[in-house]
Amino acid sequence: RVITIISRSHADRNVYPSAGVLFVHVLEREYFKGEFPPYPKPGDTSNDPITFNTNLKGYPDRPGWLRYIQRTPHSDGVLYGSPTAEHVGKPTIIEITAYNRRTFETARHNLVINIMGTEEFPLPYQAEFYIKNMNVEEMLASEVLGDFLGAVKNVWQPERLNAINITSALDRGGRVPLPINNLKEGVYVMVGADVPFSSCLREVETPQNQLRCSQEMEPVITCDKKFRMQFHIDWCKISLVDITKVVPVHNSRPDPGTGVLPDIGEYNPPSESLKSRDYFADFLVTLAVPCAVALVLFVILGYSMCCRREGVEKRNMQTPDIQLVHHSSIQKSTKELRSMSKHREISWPLSTLPVFNPVSGEVVPPIHPDSYESTSMPLMQTQTNLQNQIQIPQQQPSGMYTPASCVVPSSITHNSLYSMYMQENN
Repeated sequence: RVITIISRSHADRNVYPSAGVLFVHVLEREYFKGEFPPYPKPGDTSNDPITFNTNLKGYPDRPGWLRYIQRTPHSDGVLYGSPTAEHVGKPTIIEITAYNRRTFETARHNLVINIMGTEEFPLPYQAEFYIKNMNVEEMLASEVLGDFLGAVKNVWQPERLNAINITSALDRGGRVPLPINNLKEGVYVMVGADVPFSSCLREVETPQNQLRCSQEMEPVITCDKKFRMQFHIDWCKISLVDITKVVPVHNSRPDPGTGVLPDIGEYNPPSESLKSRDYFADFLVTLAVPCAVALVLFVILGYSMCCRREGVEKRNMQTPDIQLVHHSSIQKSTKELRSMSKHREISWPLSTLPVFNPVSGEVVPPIHPDSYESTSMPLMQTQTNLQNQIQIPQQQPSGMYTPASCVVPSSITHNSLYSMYMQENN
């Protein structure tokens, strides 16, 4: 037996749903069209966009167990939900306000929901299915819901079966699907029965199927073909609950009091005059101690860098005399060579001239003018093709320097030439 309560919208209608059974109430646009004026021209078909607003009378929103959905202004609205035993015997008045988006007129009706309690509900064995190819408003249709309950009954084989609740996947944290390939949001459908779960429903709890679900693979369910024709069920998200084995959890709350403080005498606030506090010790700890440590470190660093230096005199005292004389002679020769190089008239030394043409490969000998003087000769001679003769200054007894010709073989190195020059000067 399939039990589902479905009612049409009427003005100030009383409905009597049962606790633990899915309640569906359709708000038909055709009924509310009579509340609004027709089109100006007779014979035109009225297709006004109408939206609905539902709320508990005297409150801005609906009860927690009641939901409402309307996909477009040209579709019917649906109130659905599953009342619990806490709402039994308490009439719930829902104000339904219809808005005509063409004329901006409204119409209001009341729906009185009288929740009834039965002993056979809720049923002890409850299973929740996740259907991937359905939206909630499609599943709320009586024929679609009846087909699904019929498929579940063939698999489960219970004596009593009813739909307990329907929830959109968006209410469970699901994402809005992409507007391609006619994708659906998905819907959770909870059903209850009076017999234990069948072996087919228990197959999802096997270790093989649990492993496949952990690897994001579809489990192997033998009865899936009975749903596959119309409903695509995600068997990894099925939930099987036996409420007879669920231990109820009771939140222990303290008994509320009267809100009046007990009479324990007169209240004495603290005195306004506060004792003075000495902050000198805090100052020493937070400021003086770090400054003293920094000062000590500064003194140690200054002594290490300024007072522990050896100096030039101490270094010369520890150096042998022959090494100092050799170093001094090198310094004097270096200064003399630098002073002589400042008086050279040649712009570029011959060592920087190209020996051959980098394009044609032709050898380019260095060209010297006829009035080539020895004073313009570079100190580091790299060109050996100098007609095998160069002028070397020689010292005369009278202290005057006159150029003297000598033949210098090309095999003489630069170091030997420099040594000869230094000996002549000495």
